[in-house]
Amino acid sequence: MIGRRAALRAGLALAAGLVLAGGVRVLTAPAPDVSETFYVFGTLLEVETHGVPAAQARDAMAVLGAHFRQMHRDWHAWAPGELESLNAAMAAGQSFEVAPGLAKLLQQGRDLACRSEGLFDPAVGGMVEAWGFHADTPPEGDPPSDAVVAKLLAGAPKMTDLTIEGTTVRSSNPAVQLDLGAYAKGAALDLAEADLTAAGIRDAVLNAGGGVQVLGDHGSRPWRVAIRDPFEWGVVGAVSLRPGEALHTSGNYERYFDKGGIRFSHIIDPRTARPMRGVVSVSVLSDNGALSDAAATALCVAGEEDWPRIAAQMGVSAVLRITDDGSIFATPEMRARLEAVEGGFPAPITVVDLPKDVAIPLCPEG
Repeated sequence: MIGRRAALRAGLALAAGLVLAGGVRVLTAPAPDVSETFYVFGTLLEVETHGVPAAQARDAMAVLGAHFRQMHRDWHAWAPGELESLNAAMAAGQSFEVAPGLAKLLQQGRDLACRSEGLFDPAVGGMVEAWGFHADTPPEGDPPSDAVVAKLLAGAPKMTDLTIEGTTVRSSNPAVQLDLGAYAKGAALDLAEADLTAAGIRDAVLNAGGGVQVLGDHGSRPWRVAIRDPFEWGVVGAVSLRPGEALHTSGNYERYFDKGGIRFSHIIDPRTARPMRGVVSVSVLSDNGALSDAAATALCVAGEEDWPRIAAQMGVSAVLRITDDGSIFATPEMRARLEAVEGGFPAPITVVDLPKDVAIPLCPEG
């Protein structure tokens, strides 16, 4: 990794001007028009508008703030709120009436879980909790025992266990415990984009940890973001986002704990009930935040042979995948969009084609 670190240091002159945003960083103008920061789902979410009067921007921020607070309360997996109440009801074998927004989000999660063949599956909240990631602070202590992991696997929770009829939700499997963290930020940015558009704001950037979503442009140029190098303080490359695009990154470099020289990620493989291995980060570019967010998680879990097929099934074509040995893989569309920063790319990029004809898995009715 010595050569890689040297290349990264060569790029720090550019990187010094970036705003840190987990997996991606926004290249901003020296003086943003109007910006405000919110705390949602355990991360800071920054909204920056361009080209609108301050009063109009502040009114829009007030609406966003109210909606973000509601999402944080109702979609939170381990704090009192609507999702926690739903999880308790399902564990007791009962139906539960949810708000229309949550019902829509769960239906979207169910569909994405099917497309990913269950590699992205919000029903595995019990597995996430067992590894200590249902807390605002990093886990402490030992990993769960093999017996606990075996019990979690035997429960076989999955999104297709859910039946969603209007706003009534129930589960045929009491082991289902929902954790929406793998796509809630992306979904929140989708809703925030709709709020800003309704407020007459055409140009803005929303930056939430590992996710960035944009409206319009930044004046005469596009919004430009950089994908963080997960090994050091540096960047892999930059992407100029087109209006309405979202770029989300998932990986093992922010939420994790180390034990016995092993890093345990918060991203759990539903097939093993253990943290994913072998991949450090995945970035996905698309025109939908929830899709980008969910696909980044699924492609962290998918193996070397399967990830191109899973990407195609989920409907994403711009993917950057970095493995734990520092190798970088990109789909042709992502490679074409990826711009080298000063000092070049930190490692050679291997281009991987996606299969052209894939059968899209369909969810059973429910």
